[in-house]
Amino acid sequence: MFSSPSLPSRLARLGALLTLGAAALLSGCGGAEKPGHGPAAQGPGGKPPPTVGVLTVQPGPVTLVNELPGRLEATRVAQVRARVAGIVLKRRFAEGSLVQAGQVLFEIDPAPYTAALASAEATLARAAANAMQADALVERYRPLAAAQAISQQEWTAAQAAQKQAAADIAAARAAVQSARINLGYTRVTAPIAGRTGRAQVTEGALVGQGDATPLVTIQQTDPIYVNFTQSAAEVMKLRRAFDAGQLQPAPGGAARVALVLEDGSVYAKPGRLLFSDLTVDPATGQIGLRAEVPNPKGELPPGLYVRVRIEQALAPNAVLVPQQAVTRSAQGDTAVVLDAQGVPQPRRLRIDGQREGRWIVVDGLAAGDRVVVEGLQKLAMLPPGTPVKAVPWAPQAPGAAAAAASGASAASPAASAAVGKTH
Repeated sequence: MFSSPSLPSRLARLGALLTLGAAALLSGCGGAEKPGHGPAAQGPGGKPPPTVGVLTVQPGPVTLVNELPGRLEATRVAQVRARVAGIVLKRRFAEGSLVQAGQVLFEIDPAPYTAALASAEATLARAAANAMQADALVERYRPLAAAQAISQQEWTAAQAAQKQAAADIAAARAAVQSARINLGYTRVTAPIAGRTGRAQVTEGALVGQGDATPLVTIQQTDPIYVNFTQSAAEVMKLRRAFDAGQLQPAPGGAARVALVLEDGSVYAKPGRLLFSDLTVDPATGQIGLRAEVPNPKGELPPGLYVRVRIEQALAPNAVLVPQQAVTRSAQGDTAVVLDAQGVPQPRRLRIDGQREGRWIVVDGLAAGDRVVVEGLQKLAMLPPGTPVKAVPWAPQAPGAAAAAASGASAASPAASAAVGKTH
């Protein structure tokens, strides 16, 4: 029979087995740390620091743009009316066409006015004949009156008849001129150049009986006006900024305007601000403004509602920040800025308008500041003072998000199939 081993030998063998097991456990857990994956490179809880997209800002001159509702209006409007009574014989223009000043638009029956002119000319001729006779009588009486061969009453009557004849000539000439004017009114002409509207009478219509009958409206639309309003508070704020030197007048003196049409497109030709009203509308608290916009092709019809982008001032040291990077609240506008160690810090901003989808920051940011644009939701779960990893932010091209979403949707069935095969 074999004798059982002694107690010391059994303890020695158990210690050796424990040592080998510990070594195997350490090797299975990857005891040697790989470079770059040690505790120093991990965030709280052993996780890597979150990545955020940042924009490094650089202040510079930025034009302040306000977008306001407006309505188009023709620069000149003429309501053509019949100035004499009569029957319309002919319309000599096409509705909606361009006409020139002085162009004949309608013809009214001229026969009655031709006859009236002939009668006035005949009256003038009779007055001229009477004046000739009166002049001859005065010349014959002149030497007789000097020799006192006729009475003073006869001499006075001859002189009065001469003056009466001269007055009759003047009245007859005025009647001829009036008859000629009325005859001219039978040819209705355009007072201004512009585009005609719909004709309000047709051939054969009787016009000018009592009131001056409207015939057609002409509107001059090149250039065209755009009328819009701005809050009086905004205007006063702008003026205070000018006085304090925080803002400068828009380049070129007169403020430039651009029109945004109903479909969202921007009209190709910019306009200029003409004036701002001196009074405030007590009902709305708004100040009226008017701008002039070129309209050579007639693309802008009067009465159209548009959005007016007006460049009223220039901020010499402003920053354009994407709207997604700014949090707006009743307490103010804030953004998150990374310090030198990469720790997020909130920063209070002062915003003065927006331009092309970005806020115009006039105070609160300095050159070289790194503003967090993407990944703000990750920062809400970090303890204060935790650094993050910053990568440059690049704006996403239009349509890229939709393409990425459609690609993800197309890939999801394949991914589901792969998962099904795996399991």
